[in-house]
Amino acid sequence: MIQMLNLDDRSKNVDAIVTAGGIPKPGEPLYEITQGRPKALLELAGKPMVQWVLDALGASKKVDHIVVVGLDENSQLVSPKPLYYLPNQGGMLENILAGAQKLLTIHPASKTMVSVSSDVPAITGEIMDWLVSEIEKTDHDVFYNVIPRETMENRFPGSKRTFTRFKDIEICGGDVTAFRTKLLTTEGGVWRDLIAARKNVLKQAAIIGWGTFFLLFTRQLTLQGAVERVSQRLEVRAKVLKSPYPEVGMDVDKPYQLEMLQNELARRRM
Repeated sequence: MIQMLNLDDRSKNVDAIVTAGGIPKPGEPLYEITQGRPKALLELAGKPMVQWVLDALGASKKVDHIVVVGLDENSQLVSPKPLYYLPNQGGMLENILAGAQKLLTIHPASKTMVSVSSDVPAITGEIMDWLVSEIEKTDHDVFYNVIPRETMENRFPGSKRTFTRFKDIEICGGDVTAFRTKLLTTEGGVWRDLIAARKNVLKQAAIIGWGTFFLLFTRQLTLQGAVERVSQRLEVRAKVLKSPYPEVGMDVDKPYQLEMLQNELARRRM
């Protein structure tokens, strides 16, 4: 018996942007290992790091199309989902924006997209399905994953993540973010401002508001209070998802993190 596709369920799916443009430079922690090659192509347990990410997206029931930004067809990546490539655009937010625009040419009806960094190889299809299920519950514009410190350190002790302390919680950020495609049609606004300010802390503070910046710095804001203030300032409806999956925040920035995930993924293949 052939099971018919539920089109209503399909309409809730997302398209995915995989950012893979990073190439460690001399003096950076992973340069001695990469030697001028893309970090995304570092081998982990028999596969390029980015391939683990594509496998997770491919295993998800809720991801349709995928675009990889920063690599090309010569990377010899594989995916059960339609897979496209774009060259590196010069920066993280530029890569996300270009990837989103590419996906809209492929799938004009796309309503929601996820941006996934190529250096979180421990994510799984189950994690992606959980994320999309959470997105379906509300009509917010942007969704950002965070992991409580206890959750991260219990799962990956010794990972030495960078944590931000709020009045009520200490968290690290995840490398999987979701957003509604309608944000792409906004003239100017949040995209251009954030791209322009990506390397300037003072400009970032100006964008989110000096009062909010001060309260964050002095740890006088709760996490939800910070979300509400920044949402109001940027004129977007943002939602923070406290992920029960620390894998979304376990990225590879240092050699010891690479070794940790090498061991983790090797165990999965046994």
